[in-house]
Amino acid sequence: MVDAQRAVVIEVNIHYETYRSGNRLPLLVFLHGGGVSGWMWQEQVEYFRDYECIVPDLLGHGRSSKSHFSIHDCADELLALIEQYKDERQVTVIGFSLGAQVLVSMLSKHPSLIDRALIISASTRPIKFHRVIATMATWSLPLARNKAFARLQAKQLYISDQYFQDYYKETVAMPKTIFHQVMTENLSFSIPEGFEDTNCKMLVIIGEKEKSMMKKSMTELIDCNDQCKGYVMPGVGHGVPLHSPTIFHQLVEEWMEEE
Repeated sequence: MVDAQRAVVIEVNIHYETYRSGNRLPLLVFLHGGGVSGWMWQEQVEYFRDYECIVPDLLGHGRSSKSHFSIHDCADELLALIEQYKDERQVTVIGFSLGAQVLVSMLSKHPSLIDRALIISASTRPIKFHRVIATMATWSLPLARNKAFARLQAKQLYISDQYFQDYYKETVAMPKTIFHQVMTENLSFSIPEGFEDTNCKMLVIIGEKEKSMMKKSMTELIDCNDQCKGYVMPGVGHGVPLHSPTIFHQLVEEWMEEE
């Protein structure tokens, strides 16, 4: 296991872990999806042990759960965190689902801070009546907290038995107010102004079995910025990093080593 060290930085209002077993220059930042937290990246942290990795818990999640959630505020917090750690190094940020939406927002706010961005399963097409849908989803939260139902949900996200208790614990612990904020932000997200000016290298990944809306989102991102490339991972639904970690690691490593 790679040892984690928590860094206390007054200016940043989120919990994060730093993993410093290596001394290679690149800095890797991993942004988790909605309803989980930094534990979803444990296998990636183990694999990329020769890099310095930062794994935050997004606002409203995990050990940052006492905060409200908004994509805008989360992006600001993470940009401040990266500015403190960058130190003239190359920075790669990897975001999944909700974390990928946060990453797109970060790129739009600060076009030059991040050198490489891996955007995984980011929905960028706002859904009609998103507030109504978010409210209905919040009403159904007791079902999500049913352990049998939670196991079905975890299976769809490729969450293994090893991490199920972490997933279930956070599902039960998330307050309704934050759950509603997360759902509203996720369902209403669109590509922010400024994304077209981002000059870092970007790879947009989705799973082959994801919904058509996700495929359209990938196309939107690629069309918006010519630095974006796309890749569809065969045979995978929503949960690319967790489905086949070995394949995912190789893909990420090859992409990071490209000129």
